[in-house]
Amino acid sequence: MSKFGKAQGVGRHEDIRFLTGRGRYVDDIAPGGALHALFLRSDHAHGEIIALELDAARAVPGVHLVLDAAGLEALGVTLGMKGARLRNADGSMGAGPERPVLARDRVRFVGEAVVMIVADSIAAAQDAAELVGLEVDGLPVALAVAPGGPEVHAEAPENRAYDWEIGDYAAVDVAFAGAAHRVSLEVIHNRIIVNAMEPRGCFAEWQDGRLHFSFNGQGVWNQRNELARMLALPREAVRVTNPDVGGGFGMKAMTYPEYVCVAAAARALGQPVRWIATRGESMLTDNAGRDLVAVAELAFDADLKVTGYRVNLVSNLGAYNSQFGQPIQSELFSKVLTGVYDISAAHLRAVGVYTNTTPVDAYRGAGRPEAILTIERVMDDAARQLGVDPFDLRMRNFIKTFPYRSATGEMIDVGDFPRVLDRAKLEADVAGFAARQAESAARGMLRGIGLATYIESILGDPDETARLVLDTDGGATLYVGTQSNGQGHETVYARMVAEWTGLPEQMVRIVQGDSDAIPKGGGTGGSRSVTVQGTAMRATVQTMVTGFSAFLAEEWEVEGVGFDGGTFGAADSNTRLTLAEAADLARMRGRADLLDVSQTTTLDGRSYPNGAHVAEVEVDPETGALVMDRYTVVDDFGTLMAPELAIGQVHGGVAQGYGQAVCEAAQYDEQGQLLSATFMDYAMPRASDLPMFGFTSEPVPSIMNPLGMKGCGEAGTVGALGAISNAVRDALAPRGVARVDMPFTPQRIWHWLKEAEDVAS
Repeated sequence: MSKFGKAQGVGRHEDIRFLTGRGRYVDDIAPGGALHALFLRSDHAHGEIIALELDAARAVPGVHLVLDAAGLEALGVTLGMKGARLRNADGSMGAGPERPVLARDRVRFVGEAVVMIVADSIAAAQDAAELVGLEVDGLPVALAVAPGGPEVHAEAPENRAYDWEIGDYAAVDVAFAGAAHRVSLEVIHNRIIVNAMEPRGCFAEWQDGRLHFSFNGQGVWNQRNELARMLALPREAVRVTNPDVGGGFGMKAMTYPEYVCVAAAARALGQPVRWIATRGESMLTDNAGRDLVAVAELAFDADLKVTGYRVNLVSNLGAYNSQFGQPIQSELFSKVLTGVYDISAAHLRAVGVYTNTTPVDAYRGAGRPEAILTIERVMDDAARQLGVDPFDLRMRNFIKTFPYRSATGEMIDVGDFPRVLDRAKLEADVAGFAARQAESAARGMLRGIGLATYIESILGDPDETARLVLDTDGGATLYVGTQSNGQGHETVYARMVAEWTGLPEQMVRIVQGDSDAIPKGGGTGGSRSVTVQGTAMRATVQTMVTGFSAFLAEEWEVEGVGFDGGTFGAADSNTRLTLAEAADLARMRGRADLLDVSQTTTLDGRSYPNGAHVAEVEVDPETGALVMDRYTVVDDFGTLMAPELAIGQVHGGVAQGYGQAVCEAAQYDEQGQLLSATFMDYAMPRASDLPMFGFTSEPVPSIMNPLGMKGCGEAGTVGALGAISNAVRDALAPRGVARVDMPFTPQRIWHWLKEAEDVAS
């Protein structure tokens, strides 16, 4: 079973289906005749509901159901959604105000659902929505990413959701008191709207006394558990499925109000109910990403070794605790607080605040891109202030001995950060940058180079289950607990099973996204899928092979039977059988137990993907226009199972990092109205904006899982923000620009250049 891991090229099995329009998404597979759900949403960011009249809407032809919060409660639905809570630094629990699936008494952000209408058609539901008598008495709006301001929840004085810390505050104070140099920097992380290709959607139906709920998410078990809780159903009475999913990025990992309402409506009416968001609804209501302000400080000794690091940050949770919101910019940020650097004294204080905006939760990387951007920005600023090469400053501060226990308690198993950085310098042709910069200057352009070294931590449930069933046609069906959102799981899982079993790759079928198929799964998120699922798959194949080896030893009357990844054989016999042939024999002998094997495994610890990103940008000082001219990535993902898929993940991650760094930003006006609510107002990166990314691997296999893998799904975003930001800072520095903040739009760059010009004159 050691063949796999040679980093073979893999052609994606899914692509033909997707590229020829044969993908099966949730809106494609809703039951025929399903009723349509529509949600009337608040157009106030904050206000008391003083009137809500539904009778006229209920009288519209074709309307079957009109529900507000009270109506849902009357159907036996628990309105309060799940939201993670932290333990504050003083030992108390973070705030836990109710987030109702339909607003009751008060609305707290524009787009919050107030009424659900279920009708024969969307048109009928829209007609009914026009007749809902909703009156809201507006209240002052809280928008600042800072404690204080108009009260959003009585349970959260000063709008503080939590006040959390980790690290050794006293040791950091000592380090700063004795420092030869101190550097500080404020880093603003702009709010992102995720904009998955496929908007959120779902349908619900009752089958044989059970709820079947299908939605386009990142896993089914969490959704099953929440639906069971909120609808007061036994878990075994709920089946949740995920069909093909057009992008997730963390945003689709959690429960949303619409899902509970649709399921409740299907139960109440005894008919299937479907809902798919419009793009406008998605931009208003999908959980947003990032949105925090961090102040970072580094202390150096006389040899420019970092002796202390502290970060104070405030993050915006939006109007409510979303399902994972409180831990994102606190616990998850802390996982890679000190990056790839040997910093023994570090401290993080993280404060979360509520505002009258859409809730904020996981977005690709979930806390790790934010932490790496923060330390890489201040490290780059330190190199500039201290007059040293940014590559050299990083090199002298790298962790060099493993395993390494970080200041926040992470046990980093392996790595070779100097080797990765040396390769990045070579691949990016850093030595040739001066000549490229001079050529740009001759054309009146400003060129900058930016480096970010990063580490990230795979997250999520360390447990995973795999089930392998040998089919009568000589192939196999693999049941998994993860969920592809476009990553290529069907391809890589089939390839892994084929390599380990000798079965034809094209005959290994993957079943995912079905809570009835296996008892438990962890879903997809935190770069966990192939590492955690692959470990369970490997254990399942090993168990199956062990069972067949014992069975064949009895059949052949030999002492021992081995398996070489393709055939079973014994030293004292010329008899050879493939796994498919052995399965046929087992069927003849009535040994069904050998044909259907399942194993659940638990990883011993996290793995830590790492790497270095080098970006080069060119800026037109007359217009502020920015071009990303070159981009180089050297990653250590451990054992690469499918290089093309890993490269695709990196490319996608870097593109999303570019989007946040250069053009994306959710903007609200003073009344809490989202100004960037269409693609006319919210700028997404285009293919023409991006160069081809150079990708190279310098792997050091992890020792925390038997495959040696480290995960790659989010790494591109984790490294991109810092590299691009530092490149822009480098390009503008010769003109006297001392501070840059994302996004680097032409208008902002032009403004910074003019400000610096005015100061100089």
